[in-house]
Amino acid sequence: MDAVLDFLGSVPWWAWVLIALALIALYDIVQKKHTILHNFPIVGHIRYMLESIGPELRQYIVANNREELPFNRIERGWIYASAKNENNYEGFGTDRDIYEPNYIFVKNALMPFRIDDKHPNKKDPYFLACAKVMGEGRRRRPYRPASVINVSAMSFGSLSARAVESLNKGCQLSHAYHNTGEGGLSPYHKKGGDVIFHFGTGYFGVRDDDGNFSMEKMKRLVQENEQVRAIEVKLSQGAKPGKGGVLPGSKITAEIAEIRHVPQGKDVLSPPSHSAFSGVEDMVNFIEQIAEATGLPVGIKAAVGKLEDWEQLASLMAETNKGPDFIAIDGGEGGTGAAPPSFADHVALPWIYGFSEVYQIFKKHNLTERVVFIGSGKLGFPARAVMAFSMGVDCINVAREAMMAVGCIQAQICHTNHCPSGVATQNKWKQKGINIQDKAIRTSFYFKNFRKEVLEMTHAAGYEHPSQFTMDDVEMVTGDKSLINTLANIYHYHKAPVPHESIKKMMQCPHLGGNYKRKIEKKEVKKAIKNEEVRY
Repeated sequence: MDAVLDFLGSVPWWAWVLIALALIALYDIVQKKHTILHNFPIVGHIRYMLESIGPELRQYIVANNREELPFNRIERGWIYASAKNENNYEGFGTDRDIYEPNYIFVKNALMPFRIDDKHPNKKDPYFLACAKVMGEGRRRRPYRPASVINVSAMSFGSLSARAVESLNKGCQLSHAYHNTGEGGLSPYHKKGGDVIFHFGTGYFGVRDDDGNFSMEKMKRLVQENEQVRAIEVKLSQGAKPGKGGVLPGSKITAEIAEIRHVPQGKDVLSPPSHSAFSGVEDMVNFIEQIAEATGLPVGIKAAVGKLEDWEQLASLMAETNKGPDFIAIDGGEGGTGAAPPSFADHVALPWIYGFSEVYQIFKKHNLTERVVFIGSGKLGFPARAVMAFSMGVDCINVAREAMMAVGCIQAQICHTNHCPSGVATQNKWKQKGINIQDKAIRTSFYFKNFRKEVLEMTHAAGYEHPSQFTMDDVEMVTGDKSLINTLANIYHYHKAPVPHESIKKMMQCPHLGGNYKRKIEKKEVKKAIKNEEVRY
């Protein structure tokens, strides 16, 4: 044995390297899985290594500031700076090609809107601007969102516990509401922010033992959780409209199983369509049953494709005075949900086309004053938000932009459970990198700075509230980079005007949304500013 050890010790290091390479080359030649490795032993591994880090190389080295999708470096930088309350300005003029198709121009007024000494926002550093009331005159507990910018549907399970808690606390600090997504109401949604409870075809959180919708569980959930201010029924989402999904058993922890009321460790199916109703008329009756049982406003969320069902829905609502109190239109650009490229790339209309079609249908039936319209689809930037308000939305939901506010770096591996920032993973170690207090404050700053810029653009256009924007106030580049046209001329409609009395109420925020635990709304922010943990 000693002789063998002496012999092995006498072999130089480079000989061991050659032996290792020879073994790898032998394996590459005999294996049958990869043609490249068989044809190019050892060297082929370099190809696979470079391919694996290709996205990172492009993101940080190859792509320019305006080139990446879904969000480029300049857009991400604006969100990060806004969330940190740092300087989010840019100098020396824009680096955008302002003649590219679909470029947005907001028409400023000769005389901007002036905030007088009696204006409710005169001394308010957070620039509050409420939205229209959901269910006003129709439900026992109507709800006025205290912010026109809010968090879109992202569930606990797709996002980590710390990310969800950070978002909810950030919503409380900035008066925004927090949509739960279809994963049920978790303890991390109960940290102070108003909540819109959202469910889809899996009925997670309100399902019985057979996986069907349970009205008793819905009533109990609302009765036991005062922060739930409205209910949203998901018909489809932009990432994969009309397609179901499978939650792998490996992702279902004991906690997630309890919240969603599903068996732990077993795959759970979310079917493409609802089992609680069939057809538009049945859906309207289902909405009314939930509203009657809970007293809350009830809405729907959907991506837009064929318009026949939307026409039937609007006609039925006008005839019966029943149906959803709010409608969230999701863009077919895709979002936080994992989806096959065939769906994410090609199924459903982009937000701007889908929303314009649906809004015109409801305007034709004189329903735009009764329904609160919510836009969701890469609208988390001031100019895009202004465009959406000019087209008829009453408030905006943001998803991926809110994820970036709590640390997302657009690694685009949300569906793998390997998110490096801890935002979209159930990995306990990676989640620990999220400082909930810090990320909550960053979320609040993103919303407040976002809202502030939208209000400043509103004032520059001569208006008091973003809902006053019209289709003539925004122009876009069309055609061959040489023509611009108003949104009214491009999409062939004018949105319904908002009454002055409604604007007055939305600027004063008389109800401040649900007023859920709002007594401590500024304490944490002031403490952080005093300790110089964040800048303000």
